[in-house]
Amino acid sequence: MDDRNKINNLSAIFEKVDTLEDRIEELDREILELLLFDQTSKTNILWCTDIYSKYGKEYGFSKSIKIDLITGKNGNIIKPRNQKNLVEKKQRIKNNGEVFTPSWTCNHQNNHLDDEWFGQKNIFNYEIFESWEVNTSKIPFVLKSWMDYVTDIRLEITCGEAPYVISRYDTFSGRVIGLNNRIGLLDRKMRVINENVKSNQEWLDWAKKAFQSVYGYEWQGDSLLIARENLLYTFIDYYKSRFKIKPSIKILKDISNIISWNFWQMDGLKGVIPLSCNDKKVVQMDLFGEEITEKCLGCETQEMLKHNGLYCLIMNWNNNKTEKFINAFKKGGVKGD
Repeated sequence: MDDRNKINNLSAIFEKVDTLEDRIEELDREILELLLFDQTSKTNILWCTDIYSKYGKEYGFSKSIKIDLITGKNGNIIKPRNQKNLVEKKQRIKNNGEVFTPSWTCNHQNNHLDDEWFGQKNIFNYEIFESWEVNTSKIPFVLKSWMDYVTDIRLEITCGEAPYVISRYDTFSGRVIGLNNRIGLLDRKMRVINENVKSNQEWLDWAKKAFQSVYGYEWQGDSLLIARENLLYTFIDYYKSRFKIKPSIKILKDISNIISWNFWQMDGLKGVIPLSCNDKKVVQMDLFGEEITEKCLGCETQEMLKHNGLYCLIMNWNNNKTEKFINAFKKGGVKGD
């Protein structure tokens, strides 16, 4: 099967809410590897949830998510939240405070952000109770340019399946949202690109800039993987709509690399890879001849800059250099939704 047919098979899944890792692996194993890769630790992202432990020790809380654990006979293990059973949902709410936001709420808050940016209301849509009507007029830019809007940095904290960034479906109800009716922060950037860019290469260059401008972090590995998959599917949706053909494997790898950098696993209270803080055994002996245990100072004092865990790195795409997320956050380099 050639690359185009593989991508066509993958895109057929986009009409459904579920995400199937088997289809991504069939398309290209390296793409799925990128979507599972943690750019800071240089290993795969962790499960960081106990709901899969019933499948075996490799699904334990502190274990890495590996391809063979979520493909083949295990291909239906990871599901979007709306497809998880009630027991699992309640467990995740209790253990991690996981509450997913309906799309109309995401739209309302994203609209508020754009009201501030444009200095004008109802730029992208008009809110109607728990829904919205798209404003079909070309988005106007007066004091700032469309390029400024596309490159303006956005961050979704504790992003889950990233409903504020991309809105392929309502994470609360599971309702699929059509391409022209989407309300995510990245969806809005892609609309602006479509309205202002003419050449194919220019569109691709600006689409990459748009993906480089949105960030998100999440604790639970399965939700992070779904968020990353949703971002990849979103790119293919817009590419197909624009060019009436499917993107090449090379283009998809480039986008997947951006996604794996910009959406990462992190303990949001510490700024480090989950579970990476540790107690160290000090060689020096105390007065009684016993080994001393040195606790993580950050965990002891709740000071974010004093943890001994692995601080998460993000990519600054302006200079293609990495920096600690906590440093970028302190400098105001990222903005929350």
